[in-house]
Amino acid sequence: MSKKPIIVFEGIEGSGKSHHINKVSRFLDKNKIKFIKIREPGGNLNSEKIRRLILNKKSNFNKTTDLLLYLAARSENINLIKKAYKKKIILIDRFIDSTIAYQHYGLGVDLKIINIINKFLLKNIKVNFTFLNVVNKKNLFQRLKKRKSLNRYDQFDRSFYYKVQKGFLKLAKSNMKSYKIIDSNLDIKKNEDLIIKQIKKLIQ
Repeated sequence: MSKKPIIVFEGIEGSGKSHHINKVSRFLDKNKIKFIKIREPGGNLNSEKIRRLILNKKSNFNKTTDLLLYLAARSENINLIKKAYKKKIILIDRFIDSTIAYQHYGLGVDLKIINIINKFLLKNIKVNFTFLNVVNKKNLFQRLKKRKSLNRYDQFDRSFYYKVQKGFLKLAKSNMKSYKIIDSNLDIKKNEDLIIKQIKKLIQ
């Protein structure tokens, strides 16, 4: 594995992935280790414009349009990723697996279409390691209630999130060597320590 890996944080809403990627960012900053951090959708100016469009509560796209917008946002990030690939650590808040989990397992979009476009966009770029954050239904909805504002993807019904999380777990179980499942129902400090310990192994 490259010592400048691509490390992705995945999980449904309320699973703690954004919290943990921020903790890792602070750890790398403190140790003066070069990295970039992006989120999907988002990451650069154009991707952030697409993000606002996708997540706007007034948006009402069909599932195919949703997929293409997510992939358009990814397309805008590719040059950013290419420039840093194997030169800096790349941290990504949601990436390829989110597209599969949400659009295929959650919304039923044909997986072949997703794979074809991802392959076209990414070419030889590969994720090295993924932290999959999982959360139970009780904690998911308690955490969503605490949010000051909810976007469009925060407001699906419970069955949707259940399908998406099951999809994530299928992806993880098919390649456990490059995944670590983080049970975000457990003590957050223990999970922070667990993730930092794994990060040290990946980059040293």
